[in-house]
Amino acid sequence: MTQSPPHEVLLSHPMLAPMEQTLTGAGYQVHKLWDHKDRLAFLAAAGQRVRAVVHAGEFKLDPEFLAEMPRLDLIACVSVGYDGIDVPWCKARGIAVTNSAGLNADDVADHAVGLLIAVWRGIVEGDNRVRGGQWTLTDRMRPRHSLRGKTAGIVGLGHIGEAVARRLDAFGMPIAWWGPNPKESRWRRADSLLELAKASDALMICTRGDAKGLISQEIIEAVGPRGCIINISRGPVVDEDALIAALKDGRLGMAGLDVFAEEPTPPARWQDVPHTVLTPHTAGGTMESIPQMVGMTLENLRRFFHGEPLATPVAG
Repeated sequence: MTQSPPHEVLLSHPMLAPMEQTLTGAGYQVHKLWDHKDRLAFLAAAGQRVRAVVHAGEFKLDPEFLAEMPRLDLIACVSVGYDGIDVPWCKARGIAVTNSAGLNADDVADHAVGLLIAVWRGIVEGDNRVRGGQWTLTDRMRPRHSLRGKTAGIVGLGHIGEAVARRLDAFGMPIAWWGPNPKESRWRRADSLLELAKASDALMICTRGDAKGLISQEIIEAVGPRGCIINISRGPVVDEDALIAALKDGRLGMAGLDVFAEEPTPPARWQDVPHTVLTPHTAGGTMESIPQMVGMTLENLRRFFHGEPLATPVAG
């Protein structure tokens, strides 16, 4: 009996290189896009046979490139986000898109709250003072505000936004939220993003990553000189130039960022920016969440190649 050739899949980004062994072990023939410097040669050969792309959803996949793979029917995002994919374009051409919805929400929420505590209470600044020999007895006489009783505004009440809200609710912080689509929630939905920003002591950005420029200069200034912005969504959701300028001249009090307009972000860009805590886009990646996301990707691939309904299809 002749054995069918293995299904051919494409890994789209070097960040996904650790998945090659897992995919090969599952019986797939794996192509790594970064190994093919001549994209036209790839598209003329293996690209004609690839049925699925395994992708990190934050990185852009050009429709012009995808259109040259005639057998492509699935883009399986290992990540929760899929802002680098033109989902309507894919759907119009019968290409399904999946992600790892909700699987790292608690980890991202933990990180978001950690950033808020760190910047609000000056934990990193305090650590630097102790290590730098700058600790004086007067430091204890410069107290900071408590988080209890301060209002947290959640931008985007999806899996991550809800997880953040639950955590901050336990801190005794009144919660409000805003998103473009109303939904049932025990927390009040603001009439507008601007209203939410004006009412918030801490504005937590948990929205989808395709909302580019949503947090504009007007929104940043509405949070104000005593307020804080935390971003664990995507860098381009925030007007980063406006954020930096507002932090430097005191129109915004504090910020905690895990995502940036350009990644890795140039360190010189943040050299003189006060009252910030920065982390290198690590909120969603833990020893527990990454295997779950890989597992969901493998399950979506298995279902696709067996003609079964996909586990986590992206609506578009």
